[in-house]
Amino acid sequence: MKILVFGKDGQLGKAFRAAFTPLVSTLENQLVIQYVGRAECDLSNESAVTSLLNQFEPELIINASAYTAVDKAETEKDLAFAINARAPQLMAHYAAQHGATFLHYSTDYVFDGEKYGFYLEDDIRNPLGVYGKSKAAGEEAIVRAFAEANAVSTANAANSLKNKTGQFAIFRTSWVYGDGGNFIRTILRLAKDKQGLNVIEDQHGVPTSAQWLAKVSLDLAIKVDGRLNQFPLGIYHAVPTGQTNWHGLASLAVLTAKEAGASLILSPEAIKPIPAVQYPLPAPRPMNSLMSTDKLRRVFEGRGDMSKLVQLNEPWGEAVQAYVRNLVQDDNI
Repeated sequence: MKILVFGKDGQLGKAFRAAFTPLVSTLENQLVIQYVGRAECDLSNESAVTSLLNQFEPELIINASAYTAVDKAETEKDLAFAINARAPQLMAHYAAQHGATFLHYSTDYVFDGEKYGFYLEDDIRNPLGVYGKSKAAGEEAIVRAFAEANAVSTANAANSLKNKTGQFAIFRTSWVYGDGGNFIRTILRLAKDKQGLNVIEDQHGVPTSAQWLAKVSLDLAIKVDGRLNQFPLGIYHAVPTGQTNWHGLASLAVLTAKEAGASLILSPEAIKPIPAVQYPLPAPRPMNSLMSTDKLRRVFEGRGDMSKLVQLNEPWGEAVQAYVRNLVQDDNI
């Protein structure tokens, strides 16, 4: 199977490379994987994206790339939409027309954060800023591309013409961290020099490990023998269990690092919780980023795969602690 991974230099792209390593060694020559980053393919260049797809002819497309500069997007709208909406549309169009599987990653920012409780996949999108709007547009474009291809396939079937339509999954996630710059690493870097820190406490969400997200994605899409799985097309929320806020995440990260032996000036008690209004930013953020994962859970339950459910039910705090301990052990904070 030929697999094309966009975004090789990002946190999620690196996580996919790590996740595929044992599969490649086990399945030997059954998987042919090409990883591309900005140097290999500029996602704002439509012809470059289309040309790469047509040349490589992937059976599985993983779009782990995105324009994620939330505040900068307010002044770089065209670039944000080119990367987050138009490029995924091209990938989806190719997958739908060639019978390929397409995995794409979206965000809690497609919601306004005003809902009480957990968002469901079919809740109305209402993004607050340009970044969220560009990601919402990408979701809509993917769904539309497959719907149009399915309509053509249905018409061809009525005329006894063969036309295989692909499949897609859009994974909405939140607060991603991994091998690269992220909130946790920023907090730990500041903790080396600062005796006090103010961190927002009234924005709620779920920290998500890029490694965890890549594993869950592959669990949905690929069988243990390397063949593609069939799954219900659509949007899936993919986050670990539990919930927290930025202050809670910062406190846990600092406490874990100190317990692991990191030399930090900042103590968890010196991290002051503040409301978001006291830390204004160019782009608005959703106050509630909690998302239900029941839909994804039902798919794994339907397969009778309990090991995948264990992975899906991993508490966010345990993963964060393991991540921080590894950073300290590798002297990487």
